[in-house]
Amino acid sequence: MDLFNSALGRNITFVRPPYFIIRGFIGTPNIKYYYVFLFFVYVFSVLGNSAVMAVIYLDHNLRTPKYVAVFNLAFVDLLGSSALVPKVLDVSLFNHNVISYNNCLTFFFFSFTYLSMQTLNLVALSYDRLVAIAFPLQYHVKVTHRFMFSLIASFWIFVVFAVLVAVGLLTRLSFCDSLVINSYFCDHGPIYRLACNDNFPNDFISQLFPVIFVWLPVLLIVSSYLCIGYMLSKITTVQDRAKAFKTCTAHLSLVAVYFIPILTIFTLASKIDPNVRIVNWSLASIFPPMLNPIIYVLQTQEIRGSLRKLLKMRR
Repeated sequence: MDLFNSALGRNITFVRPPYFIIRGFIGTPNIKYYYVFLFFVYVFSVLGNSAVMAVIYLDHNLRTPKYVAVFNLAFVDLLGSSALVPKVLDVSLFNHNVISYNNCLTFFFFSFTYLSMQTLNLVALSYDRLVAIAFPLQYHVKVTHRFMFSLIASFWIFVVFAVLVAVGLLTRLSFCDSLVINSYFCDHGPIYRLACNDNFPNDFISQLFPVIFVWLPVLLIVSSYLCIGYMLSKITTVQDRAKAFKTCTAHLSLVAVYFIPILTIFTLASKIDPNVRIVNWSLASIFPPMLNPIIYVLQTQEIRGSLRKLLKMRR
């Protein structure tokens, strides 16, 4: 970070506070019950995603390119929830709302890294479904283990680099007034708006990130399903059409669970009460990791079969 700041000019003096104060909810009665609810959501998320990862690892029949992406999604959900929820509960339930400057930036880095990886992972799964339906005879040639590992690794590298740039831009800000972050965690927007020096690069990043990690993935996923719909329209029998579409239901459910709350927040941001926005944003961040394993277990025949087989072996 020192090299990053020196590139901006050696004569710049930065006023870095020793800590920030996470505001959370103000004036909302019985809000602690909501955080108790989030605790149980977190527990189910950890158990569910751990179970999905274990099933894919133990069953050699599931070690296909598609389930490489599913395994990575469960891994991202598990680490993302663990990076976000425990600190949120510590801040809210135990009133430990003071967080050091460095810990706040670290909190922001890990939270945003995993939240961003979720969207790109859904893009990888949509590409897998597109090739499986549009080019079924070439699927094993186009979607190989090497391709899927390379795609996911490139997503990780890109996300880590992008979030590190955002963290580096935060370190060049001076904070000489309020230190209260109007969010439930160390969120990028509420942090850079507290700065008393030029925050234009941070504002640009705050406008760019939703385009890269929300709107562009949505556009790619919608485009892939338009192509899938076109290919399904060429299938003559209704039974074959329904059978092909059934392979997409789990992924479509994941997309709806993740993107609908986020898009609602972005489109109605100026009309939503701050406390309501915090609730919606926290649910959008925490609920999908809990629902993803449930959706895959209920809607994916391979995972259900593997679970039954593993349970029989266990008995």
